[in-house]
Amino acid sequence: MSTDAVAIAGFVVLFVLMLLRVPVGMAMGLVGVTGFGILNGWSPALKLIGQSSMRTVTDYQFGVIPMFLLMGAFVTASGMSRELFRAAHAVMGHLRGGLGFATILACGGFAAISGSSVATAATFSTVAYPEMRRHNYPQSFATGVIAAGGTLGAMFPPSTVLAVYGVITEQDIGKLFIAGIIPGLLAVSMYLMTIVLIGLVKPNFLPSGDKATWHQRLSAVGEIWAPMLLFVFVIGGLYGGYFTPTEAGGVGAGGAFLIGVARGRLGRAEIRHSLLQATRTAAAVFTVLIGALIFGYFLTITQVPQKLTVFLVGLGLGAYGVLALIMVMYLILGCLMDAMAMVILTVPIVFPVIRELGFDPIWFGVIIVMTVELGLIHPPVGMIVFVIKSVVDDVKFSTIFKGVIPFIITDFIRLLILIAFPILATWLPSRM
Repeated sequence: MSTDAVAIAGFVVLFVLMLLRVPVGMAMGLVGVTGFGILNGWSPALKLIGQSSMRTVTDYQFGVIPMFLLMGAFVTASGMSRELFRAAHAVMGHLRGGLGFATILACGGFAAISGSSVATAATFSTVAYPEMRRHNYPQSFATGVIAAGGTLGAMFPPSTVLAVYGVITEQDIGKLFIAGIIPGLLAVSMYLMTIVLIGLVKPNFLPSGDKATWHQRLSAVGEIWAPMLLFVFVIGGLYGGYFTPTEAGGVGAGGAFLIGVARGRLGRAEIRHSLLQATRTAAAVFTVLIGALIFGYFLTITQVPQKLTVFLVGLGLGAYGVLALIMVMYLILGCLMDAMAMVILTVPIVFPVIRELGFDPIWFGVIIVMTVELGLIHPPVGMIVFVIKSVVDDVKFSTIFKGVIPFIITDFIRLLILIAFPILATWLPSRM
């Protein structure tokens, strides 16, 4: 059996396994070991399992993942998301569509200290949705805003997806984190403008709330000192070169723990729950990483990345034509799997293409995260939509998709802006 035939059969089996709901990490590991065994012998193939597992769980760089996951768990258990939403609500809730503004701003703030899209969407489905419904916001708008805000989780540092991308491509994780700040702020600004446009196009669609007093506003804003301090300390240390990304994760987790305990928000039960949640999530991520590493050896001996590079470059579409094909692939995959699985599965294959075409790897990391997150909210499947539906069970899928469509259009425009002006993602890292 030729190498090309084994490679094609491997990808077919991989996607069949994923369609059968076999966990992505297990599917990649199984295909990788089998394919490697067919081509190079079963003894070295079986040794890969132990070597890859040990290499992944003992690699210092991979330590950034469980540390930031633990930080996010402590932040969630401490109730900082509610404080962020209350502050934004007090400042902007009286405007037409003000709770939509508040949700986006709070999602952005929470994303900057949790780094998870799923956690952001799930949290604000419980925090913001009931408040918007109480003020008579349409279901479609309320869920659409939360879905859009959830995508911010993978853009702002500390982004787990960007960290994994950095590990796979051997890029500076600190620079990748910093690269997401301006695109993240652009996303927040454009989402806010989208809400303004919805209010202008449909004047009676969005209600306005009661105006808070200045004392209430200052009191609410004063409560967000904890997430602000945590963000400035962690990202400031990264940008200033005082911490490595792994050290920043440890400092962030330690800081979130101390702040939560000092404020009386983290009792024994909350600490135990946070530790278990972070451990479960980290175990799932590491399982995928181990599977991807094994699958990567299979890709290496079949030379799939090199052959794909030659094929795509030879199409004569130009650099941006090939980039467009890759973006379309990610939008389609967004209907089938979560962001982490997409990045781990595809980056080892497409990254050599990107390097051959001369694109900046830091910029591409931001672009790929944006595209992956867009895939998580667009019809017909949208993983974040499923997360919201699982929390808010009185809303239909069609209603959520209807509400998220204006934000999907905004995301496409933002993606084009980032492609046209790469400096938006590369300027801050270049200053480090």
